[in-house]
Amino acid sequence: MADTGEDDGTRTGNRVDIDGDATGPVIAGNYNVVVDAQHGSTVTVLMDGRRPRPRRRDRIRLLPRRQGTPLGRDADLAAIAAALHAGESVQLWGPPGVGKSALLRYAARTLDAGGDGVVFLDAARREPEDLAQDIFEACHSTGGYAPSRGELPQLMEGVEATVYVDNADYTAEQLRTVMDAAPDALFVFAGREEVLRGTDGRAHRVEGITRDAAAELLTRELGGPGDPGLVTALWEAAAGTPLLLLRAAAVARLDPAAALPRPGAVRELLHPLFDRLDEPSLRALHLLGTFRDAELDPEHIGALSGTPDAAALCAGLAGLGLAEETELGYRVADGVVAALRERQGLRPYALERLCGYFADWAARPETPAAQVAGHARALEVLAELAEQSGRADLAVRVVRAASPALARSLRFGVWGRLLDQGLPAAQRAGDRQAEAYFTHERGVRAVLTGNRVLAAVLLAEAGILWRQLGDTQGADAAANAQQYVPQEPGAGAGSPDAGSPDGPGDGLTNPPEGGASDLGSSGTDPGPLQDPTAGTAPSTPSPEPAPPSETGASLPADPGPAAPDMPTGPSDPGVPVASDPVSASGAATSGGGMPVDPGPPLGSASLPPGAADLGGAVVTGGAPVAGVSAAVATALKVAAVIAALTIAVVAVQQSQDGSESRSATPVSGSTTMDAGFGDPTPEPEPEPEPEPTGLAGIWWSSEGGGIEFVEAGAGRYTARARDVCGDTITAEFSGGGDTYSATAPAYDMSSGSCGEVLGQVRTTITIGEDGDTASVTREMASTVREGVTCYTCTPFTLTRAS
Repeated sequence: MADTGEDDGTRTGNRVDIDGDATGPVIAGNYNVVVDAQHGSTVTVLMDGRRPRPRRRDRIRLLPRRQGTPLGRDADLAAIAAALHAGESVQLWGPPGVGKSALLRYAARTLDAGGDGVVFLDAARREPEDLAQDIFEACHSTGGYAPSRGELPQLMEGVEATVYVDNADYTAEQLRTVMDAAPDALFVFAGREEVLRGTDGRAHRVEGITRDAAAELLTRELGGPGDPGLVTALWEAAAGTPLLLLRAAAVARLDPAAALPRPGAVRELLHPLFDRLDEPSLRALHLLGTFRDAELDPEHIGALSGTPDAAALCAGLAGLGLAEETELGYRVADGVVAALRERQGLRPYALERLCGYFADWAARPETPAAQVAGHARALEVLAELAEQSGRADLAVRVVRAASPALARSLRFGVWGRLLDQGLPAAQRAGDRQAEAYFTHERGVRAVLTGNRVLAAVLLAEAGILWRQLGDTQGADAAANAQQYVPQEPGAGAGSPDAGSPDGPGDGLTNPPEGGASDLGSSGTDPGPLQDPTAGTAPSTPSPEPAPPSETGASLPADPGPAAPDMPTGPSDPGVPVASDPVSASGAATSGGGMPVDPGPPLGSASLPPGAADLGGAVVTGGAPVAGVSAAVATALKVAAVIAALTIAVVAVQQSQDGSESRSATPVSGSTTMDAGFGDPTPEPEPEPEPEPTGLAGIWWSSEGGGIEFVEAGAGRYTARARDVCGDTITAEFSGGGDTYSATAPAYDMSSGSCGEVLGQVRTTITIGEDGDTASVTREMASTVREGVTCYTCTPFTLTRAS
């Protein structure tokens, strides 16, 4: 593990890099995992005394890169210092380009650290759980260890560090998750929206800089003072936004014959800046734009764009307001991607080359796992572009190569995101071996994160797939992992002990007899499962080739029919990506209308419809499960339901991420380019969508599911779901204010399949004060006889898709 502590303007490294090849051990909670890139990872439980003992660092110092002093921020710095002095966390919020990141970085380097030290992190596109692991590793020598959710706050108790987190665009609940991971630390977050309120801390709005500060910025950038009247007009037109003022100065600086731009053009400076760039700079910027909001290390920028000194070139782009420096490297600045889409004459990057480059890099034994995790967003974007372009095989290649390193990085959030991309891509590509691998790894991840239902189901399904392929090593690994599925009945999904490897009990006990098991997001526990034999469960449908395009162009992969009432659609592809050579007849157009020529088309598989389950229960009614065969039968029945659920989640994720970079609808003013980068054709202005109210819209479950509620009037909402018997049903939730409920049958599962109805389960959804989170509880509303107990009616949470 690298552990340095310099303060010379370079990044201080407190990351865990686990050396070795793609087969290597990591430890999460009580579990020892040997990551295997070929046959799926294996899991064992650590013996007493074998768990690592993290050691708190004597010096906690993880600082941001040294950057210039922000101008006109004395009052903002004083506000941050006052909050920290009062023992309060603080959130800086404001629009893009207003200077939050520069202020946060400067504060991290200059304000009194106090306590045990300073940690600076970038949360862009990061799960709160992964960020919590970052904080843990910054404060401890961990030896490649990820504590369980319940253990982490105990290990962080007494660590009085100040943690600065940039790009923390989280909900209030997610911010609390991060803060709870280090209960004695103080936090300074920076994000776009105000979410930190009340007892959690203070919110401080960051606004544009003053006129005097704007004049000083322009004087510094231009090498001398500008016309005072024009400076004032520019400052007013830019509303004091430093990014816009920086671009205005850059336009004048790059063209000595030009003056400062007119105030009316201050928000339209990107194309004039593009016109003034040399070819290497424009090529590197185009590469960054291809990866949208992902950051790239200069090493990769240089290798892919052919730029000898990529770091210096990108620093120059940052000085022009076109890129922003991150802890890893660089990403494009706000608004640049949309402007690049409109520019003609840009030669698209080859999608196959990009995917091959990053797949090879991620799979190298010498590539640090932390570096792969740092580029996870870039890998995710590549997989999305490959799927949209009809090249599911390329998406599989990227995710398959990165998965072992992501597992070894102990960043289980981003590992899960990539696995969720890889599985449907493997199904569409007809790659059964990759399908088995991704299913297996998702099962292992579910064990490590305490999701007992998903773990049992996925590992059972993986065992079947491995045996169908004749891979006994993979089948044995899946069967071995099944015995370690957490099985603590009664532990709530939101509690530290829910499926936790270090919760009460040994995690290996059978569920109690005579219980009702609800198959919602917190799920059911089918008991300890043996390795199923091939052919005893429904197999995944074989992919069917997509019909060829009449024009001969390679079309985006057909995602198949959507889950009921769940729209699907491709994500926004960013800027052009193509395979060499580019040809007008071979280029395809992906979701945002940009040309894509990914090479030979690949047949796409139609996905069966499915939807997340929110109701119903599996009930044994007091009768014991008849031996192992019944447990296996139960697991196989559950597997069909969970498979439908995961397909529904994929469908929702492809069309409803909520961020600009993943929108399937072109933004206002965007253009559609033809295959040869001809004249742009304006897209029609999209109809504004009404703000969702009540339950209406798509919600994500804390346990990985997703479902759409449709307003049916008079306080009623309907949702399509799969019940535990595999049938598609329409659940109707009714109520008012912030509480809605529905009932569904509970079935006798003592025979291993759906038997008689033994009662009704009531599911209640209570929307929180913020309107974007909701708690879900279940209880037995009625039973036909005594002895029916719902021992897995555990609570979980829903989060509205933004």
